[in-house]
Amino acid sequence: MDLRALHYFVVVAEELNITRAAERLNMSQPPLSAQIKGLEEELGVQLFIRGKRHLTITDAGMHLYRRARQILELSEQTQQELMSMEGLSGDLNISLVEGRAPYLLARWISGFRSEFPRVAIHLWNGSGDEVMERVQRGLADLALVATSYNAEQLDGFSVGREPWVAMMSKDHPLAAEEGQFLPLRRLVGQPLYIPSRRSRLDSIRAWFEELGEEPTIAGDLSNYIDAVALSEQNAGICIYPMTTYNVSDLIVTKIITESARQVEYALVWKRNDRQTELQQEFINYVQDCMEEERRGTQPYIMPEREYFPPEDTKYL
Repeated sequence: MDLRALHYFVVVAEELNITRAAERLNMSQPPLSAQIKGLEEELGVQLFIRGKRHLTITDAGMHLYRRARQILELSEQTQQELMSMEGLSGDLNISLVEGRAPYLLARWISGFRSEFPRVAIHLWNGSGDEVMERVQRGLADLALVATSYNAEQLDGFSVGREPWVAMMSKDHPLAAEEGQFLPLRRLVGQPLYIPSRRSRLDSIRAWFEELGEEPTIAGDLSNYIDAVALSEQNAGICIYPMTTYNVSDLIVTKIITESARQVEYALVWKRNDRQTELQQEFINYVQDCMEEERRGTQPYIMPEREYFPPEDTKYL
């Protein structure tokens, strides 16, 4: 009783018609009938009652049909498992914040999956607090976050940085000013929307206190698309980490200076948890990419418009 004979039997049992079963199997009727007859002789039982136009499956045939389905499914699963042993495979769940994080991650995923095509990547976007909570609860294997993060619960390393910017409607008076930079003082008195992470409000207030001023907070948000929409409609100015490009021609982005701030991104995972082979391989790959970027030999093209603040810029 080989697997091919079981496959033929299952198709006949489902069609209960030799002609249709042969068409489905892309073979002629005589050899298919011979296969079924040979299986009955091998097992010593009658599998079908043969009528003039159709077949009726016997109790023995129904029992074999159930078992044959299980055997064929197990055979296919075993084959896939053996094939997967030839290379790294599995599912990798990564949570990430917005801003520059998706663009960083996309570069790594592109290269990583070219080496390990059997790996499936599952992404989840949210605010910094939500993303880190998912890692701590075991809902994400890794996370790409804007620092700072709780080093007692998470382990990780820096993977990039970018400046804080002011996003505004192209019709806003400040948008008409020349240049891509805007002193922080120019934002005093403007209705501001800021990231909703709990630590950001205190940090932004301390930033304005350097000028002896208080920011006018109109609201908060956790989504870059919300920042774009609010800026487009001239609802206020959004203070947000810079991304690699603007997603709308209706907004203008200016890098905040005097004094400038930057945000740092980190790849993190749950501290003291043993990493799977897949998780560790991805971490190693990112670390290799970071080293190649430092040497100027990164395997991806850096967009010309990317701006990196001076190294001594304070973090927010």
